[in-house]
Amino acid sequence: MTREEKSIEIENLTAQLAGVNVIYLADISGLDADTTSNLRRACFKAGIKLEVVKNTLLAKAMETSDINFGELPTVLKGNTSIMIADVANAPAKIIKDFRKKGNKPLLKGAYITEDIYIGDENLDGLAAIKSRTEVIGEIIGLLQSPAQRVIAALQNQDKEEAAE
Repeated sequence: MTREEKSIEIENLTAQLAGVNVIYLADISGLDADTTSNLRRACFKAGIKLEVVKNTLLAKAMETSDINFGELPTVLKGNTSIMIADVANAPAKIIKDFRKKGNKPLLKGAYITEDIYIGDENLDGLAAIKSRTEVIGEIIGLLQSPAQRVIAALQNQDKEEAAE
């Protein structure tokens, strides 16, 4: 790869990182072609962009990015795949699902809305993160609960007054 090609690739990676809130770094080395194909298909269905990247190019892209990736570039060793998603827990769920069949992919690290997670031990916690839709649903449920109690109390009072 020439310097010019590397420079273009760094610019492309920097552009991909701009404005992204969910980035996972994983090691998918050692997966056979069929499993890798299934992983790519699952990522595509979940709206996750999966791409194998060169560590040095990704490190330079992170360095030139406006986003503070903290310690995340330190995990860029060995084979690295980047997973870019809109839903915070989607890549973690896919990794966990594929781990049921083997010991890969391994989570190297993740960047989720300014929070940095380093290491595979964070996988369960990341998979448990609620999506924006789930959080909104819970909030709406909590807001409706007091109103429903008030309405029920008023209806009971109306019934008591009608009985008198």
